[in-house]
Amino acid sequence: MKNGIVTLALAGSIASALATIAAPEAFAADSKEKCYGVAMKGQNDCAAGKHDCAGKSIVNYDRMSFKLVPAGTCVSMKTPKGHGSLTPA
Repeated sequence: MKNGIVTLALAGSIASALATIAAPEAFAADSKEKCYGVAMKGQNDCAAGKHDCAGKSIVNYDRMSFKLVPAGTCVSMKTPKGHGSLTPA
């Protein structure tokens, strides 16, 4: 009987530890937003318009390519071509 309780307690502890480790990663994915016009050439996260893949942008600050940035920071990012945008140009 004691072995069963110890095993159950250990399993619960391991499950809690794994949940704690996994939780920040789940929230991190939700705390990003697409920011158009801020990516440097070849550093975009994905695309719209001229290309369809990450890293395919051929110009800096392409208004049709986005970079994932922390939520709430996009429109305050300033580039030589203006501020970041939440929508493609």
